[in-house]
Amino acid sequence: MKILFLCVANSARSQLAEGLAKDILGNSAEIESAGSQPSGQVQPYAIEVLKEIGIDISKNYSKFYGDLSPQFMADLDYVITLCAEEICPVLPSVKAQRIHWPIPDPAAAPENQKLEAFRSARNVIRAKLENFSQSPF
Repeated sequence: MKILFLCVANSARSQLAEGLAKDILGNSAEIESAGSQPSGQVQPYAIEVLKEIGIDISKNYSKFYGDLSPQFMADLDYVITLCAEEICPVLPSVKAQRIHWPIPDPAAAPENQKLEAFRSARNVIRAKLENFSQSPF
């Protein structure tokens, strides 16, 4: 199974989803994340809140979906978008099943609420992935 987590910046929600999915699904899936306008960096809070639960994404980087392997893109089973308030990217040529999980951008939270916003996003994504792993849509 091949899964792409997609958002705009590929710096927060899709990075959280990639790290969590690799932990939850293990070797049963090939997992990537990407964005339509990558920010160039992974949000430090995303790294921190996954580290709290034993997942290391410190080597991840923000990337454009066009930079992913053409073979991976051609064989995708699922594209899961995570945008809430912004317009999610669309991959018209991809035949994968599309799933939308609208999750507020934790990076948009006020600075004094960012850590809790990232923890909340992590927990929502983890719950969705645990349900997904039991019975993909």
